[in-house]
Amino acid sequence: MIMRPGQQLLLPANPLFIWGSLITAMLLNMVENIGLWGRAAWMPDLLAVVLVFWTVHQPLRVGIGAAFVFGMLMDVHQGALLGQHALAYTVLSFFAITIHRRLLWFSVPSQAAQVLPLFAAAHAIELLLRLLGGSHFPGWLILLAPLVEAVLWPVASVILLVPQRRAPDPDANRPL
Repeated sequence: MIMRPGQQLLLPANPLFIWGSLITAMLLNMVENIGLWGRAAWMPDLLAVVLVFWTVHQPLRVGIGAAFVFGMLMDVHQGALLGQHALAYTVLSFFAITIHRRLLWFSVPSQAAQVLPLFAAAHAIELLLRLLGGSHFPGWLILLAPLVEAVLWPVASVILLVPQRRAPDPDANRPL
C-alpha cells in the first residue's frame, strides 16, 4: 500500500492486543451501563468506536462476524431486543470495511468527520429497532452520542496505535 507523505511506518498489530482492546471496550460499555448514568442516551458506545477502529485498520482480523458476536453479547447484557446491537454493529462494520482504504489517507481529525455518519447510522438503526420493539423514545440527547463517539476517534487512534509505533531509528543507512 502506498503511504501518504510523513506517515509513520507501523509494526504489525498483535492479535492479543486487538482482541484484548475489544473485550476491554465491551467491559467498559457494560460498566458504563451499570454506572451512575445508567443507560443515558448521550453516552458513547465505546465498543462501537474500538470496533470501527480495528475494522478500518485490520479488516482481515476484525470484521462483520466479530461485530455480530460482540453485538449479541451486548444485547444479552442489556436485556435488549435480541439482535438490536448485533445488526447495528454489523452494519457499522460493513460500512467501515467499505471505506477503510479511503479513510486511512486522511488525517485523524478528518477521519473523525468521516466516521461520524457511520456512528449516526448505527444509532439510528438501534433507535428504530427499539421503537419498533415497543420501547419509548429516549429523548433528543441521543443525537449527542454519535458526536461524542466521533470526538473519541482521535483519542482511540492515539491509544490503540501506541504498541505499533516504531521507535525512531538513528541509523542513517536504513531509512525504514
